[in-house]
Order: sequence, then C-alpha cells, then structure tokens
Amino acid sequence: MEQGRITVFCGEGKGKTSAALGQAIFGASKGRSVIIIQFLKGKAGEGIDFIKRLEPEIKVFSFEKSDANFQELSPEEQEEECMNIRNGMNFARKVLSTDGCDILILDEVLGLLDKGIVTSEELKALIETKDEETDLMFTGIHMCEELYPYADDVFQIGTLK
Repeated sequence: MEQGRITVFCGEGKGKTSAALGQAIFGASKGRSVIIIQFLKGKAGEGIDFIKRLEPEIKVFSFEKSDANFQELSPEEQEEECMNIRNGMNFARKVLSTDGCDILILDEVLGLLDKGIVTSEELKALIETKDEETDLMFTGIHMCEELYPYADDVFQIGTLK
C-alpha cells in the first residue's frame, strides 16, 4: 500500500479547487475512493455538480445550508453556518478515523482558519487522525505556517497575467 500524502493547494490565483478535483479524478480512475467536503462556498458550491455525476467513486459533501457565500451572510446567518461547518469538520474527522476513503479533499478549509471558524490546532488534530494510506488535501488562499511540517507538498497557485 502506498504511503498517504498531505497536499495543500493555496494562493491568490484561481485553480486550487480544480487542481484538487484533478487529483480526485486521477485517484478515482485508479480505483481509489474519494470524498470531497466543500466549505465557504454556499450550498451550491462552485460548479461541483458535474463531479457529483461520478458518484459513488467520488462523493461530494457540503454542510452549509445557505445558497449565498459565507461573506454575504448576516452575522446571525454566519453563526448558524459556523455550526454547519463544524458538522462538516466532525464528518471529516469521522471519515479519517474510520478509513472512510482513500482520498479526502477539504476544499477551502484554509479559509476556515482565516475566518477564525477553526484553529490550526484543530487542523493539526485532524491531520493526526489520518491513517498512513489516506491522502489528505487542503485548499485555500493562505497557507498556515503551523501546517508546513505536516504537509508533504504545498503548491502555491498564482496569476502571472
């Protein structure tokens, strides 16, 4: 069995989610099971409906209830979505602790750090839940310095023009 890796796609440029989805499709084509959990993108997500057609090899989850992006919500609505997001994090922890998939992608999880919804300690604890064979991928704009020692690969996506 291959050693599982921790990969981060971060940066100001577009394409972080697409890069992770590419890895999901590649993994599924090799017979690996994939779970994607999206955060901070609203209930609809960003064009992820197409990927849902690839179930059961690739399963997509979003625990947010609002159609709007997190930033567009009122403070009360944001508080409610924070509870939903925490449910998503708990689900991720359960998936990792029960060997629920071969590849787990937490799309925009680094944004949860930026917004103070989760802490770097919570993400480190999540990482430590991972078994040796599972690949774990994070996306988001800003890479947290405390996570560098845990990451095998960090790709910074930027726009040159």
